[in-house]
Amino acid sequence: MSTVSQQPQSRSRSKSIDLIELLQCPVSHEALTPEDGALIAESTGERYRVTASGIPVMAEKFCSDDGRVQQQHYDRVAAAYIENLNYPHTQEYQKYLDGAMLEAAKPACLGVVAEICCGRGEAFQLLRDKIVGGVGVDISLNMLEAARAEFDPQKFMFLQGDATMLPLRDASFDSVFMLGGIHHVNDRQALFNEVFRILKPGGYFIWREPVSDFFLWRFLRAIIYRLSPGLDHETERPLLHEETWPVLEKAGMQPQLWRTCGFFGFCLLMNSDILMFNRLFRFIPGIRAVTRFAAWLDERIVRLPGMKRAGLQVVGRAQRPTAAASAQPSSQRNAA
Repeated sequence: MSTVSQQPQSRSRSKSIDLIELLQCPVSHEALTPEDGALIAESTGERYRVTASGIPVMAEKFCSDDGRVQQQHYDRVAAAYIENLNYPHTQEYQKYLDGAMLEAAKPACLGVVAEICCGRGEAFQLLRDKIVGGVGVDISLNMLEAARAEFDPQKFMFLQGDATMLPLRDASFDSVFMLGGIHHVNDRQALFNEVFRILKPGGYFIWREPVSDFFLWRFLRAIIYRLSPGLDHETERPLLHEETWPVLEKAGMQPQLWRTCGFFGFCLLMNSDILMFNRLFRFIPGIRAVTRFAAWLDERIVRLPGMKRAGLQVVGRAQRPTAAASAQPSSQRNAA
């Protein structure tokens, strides 16, 4: 079983965390016991197989209809998706987006982290040396296998699960990250309820997602999502501030940050899965420098008056209140 050493900020003595102890049966919500290449829920007898690479498979029986669609889609496109992330212009623009996400995460105690809809572990790639340990959940086994190959199994665990019925224990994580996963989940209330449930009181939820607050992006995406074979307009829905904020609050979270990033540079340089010509950019001499300038310009555009919600991506942060904060009147909490 995977264990990691945790050193709390308030103590000098470290303690060991067994990552298996952070898991639970998604149906009975009880702890799971390793047994003969599987995880067992003893009271119900539910048995979850573990792949040869060590990935618990917990969505074979219990998965939403939307989750099944996403599973089929990402199992099919996993190799191309990962290839697109390795283009030089994609990597360079990604640094700009990563910087915004890390800035949003500064207040968080990273500690033990869950990455939901983790893909190949993009948040863990950034946080690898900053966290105590991590559990990544995704619906696609092909994406999870790619993630498993890149991380130390003693510090990181990856498992297949549905984001609306997470196989993770209550109040067990210091922070939760989602990079490009929320817009794949239609039942946002169920998703945010689950994020609230697995966070420790005072823990933070950090996300980076496609956003369509700006009218131009809503119009273009309404067309592209229906025409592109790489997208599914029925199960992919970019965020809107007016929809997302109230659902987070209803789940019990305290939303704190909504910062948009990316403009025309993002359109041209970060859509190689949709725009075929984008893939040719990797052959242009000096494309990294061009991309850095495009990211710089995009940031200036979305910081202009009246343009702060005009970006194509949103970086956000919300907090699960501590017990003391929950007892305050909502007006006092929002003012804090």
